[in-house]
Amino acid sequence: MNTPYHPPVKYSVRIDGHRTSVSLEPVFWNLLRAAAARRGIAVNTLVASIDAERIRSETPPGLAGAIRVWLATHELVARHEKGDGIASAALAKVG
Repeated sequence: MNTPYHPPVKYSVRIDGHRTSVSLEPVFWNLLRAAAARRGIAVNTLVASIDAERIRSETPPGLAGAIRVWLATHELVARHEKGDGIASAALAKVG
């Protein structure tokens, strides 16, 4: 039986030409790759965009946390737009 519970895996990414490493659980890496592919951009490009967004926030989280929140938020928005009641309820509690 496959399980989504797996320790974080560290990958190297480039943000504005600088290498850094990010540790995320495999399920988040898979979601990140899929989100980048849907947008037709590289994972590094998407990570750089998320990084820029997190830095502008009032209380910036760490990069790994920002990626997780971005993925969860965007998945919920996509499901909400498709009429998923659970996603709509979750978004109502966040916003």
